[in-house]
Amino acid sequence: MVVTGGSRGIGASVVQALAARGIPVCFSYSSHREAADVVAASAQDLGTRVKAVQADVSVESDVRRLFAEADEMGPLGGLVNNAGINAPQSRVVDLDGERIRRILDVNVVGAFLCAAEAVRRLTPRGGGTIVNVSSRAAVLGSPGEYVDYAASKAAVDTLTVGLAQEVAADGIRVAGVRPGLIRTDIHASAGEPGRVERLQRTVPLGRGGEASEVAEAVVWLMSDAASYVTGTTLDVSGGR
Repeated sequence: MVVTGGSRGIGASVVQALAARGIPVCFSYSSHREAADVVAASAQDLGTRVKAVQADVSVESDVRRLFAEADEMGPLGGLVNNAGINAPQSRVVDLDGERIRRILDVNVVGAFLCAAEAVRRLTPRGGGTIVNVSSRAAVLGSPGEYVDYAASKAAVDTLTVGLAQEVAADGIRVAGVRPGLIRTDIHASAGEPGRVERLQRTVPLGRGGEASEVAEAVVWLMSDAASYVTGTTLDVSGGR
């Protein structure tokens, strides 16, 4: 499997969950080399082959190189489109074009580029699975915080629906997950490390989620147990 953005948070948990099931993984990271090495070493301790590749998914040549590295590990079985970025909390009126373009480049263009590379490999094999990691922000809008990020994830949801219909006849399933308030460092990077604690009272289950809980949903969607699931996105949000 290829997992993008696998050095931290949900991506790292997905790498670990796949490796624990004996599935070889090639994952990308953008800049956190030390974190990527820790994830790779931990996964390899489980006896599974894991490779970390530095790549910016918004750069087409980087995406091609990532999948070429994955090809060296054997035939591709699937893709987890997880790489994504956020930015400090801001109202729409205060956003600038550079920030908006960067978020869309990584979160949307990157997801499209990676999906295309996966489809090119999965189609001749007769099928496989692509799971796109979205966010409940796509539905809730994140007003006053990061509407641009929310909009990028709404685009990912549309990619899931449209691509699933395009490639169903090729045996490829495309599904998504929408994590809610999950304890990862994305909140700190957006300027509020305690965001989960502030908002968890709005979650019907009464708590923030863990990255491992999202990873388990991703692994299920990629498994044969979800063989009749495509074109849909699963909320992993405690009911929020």
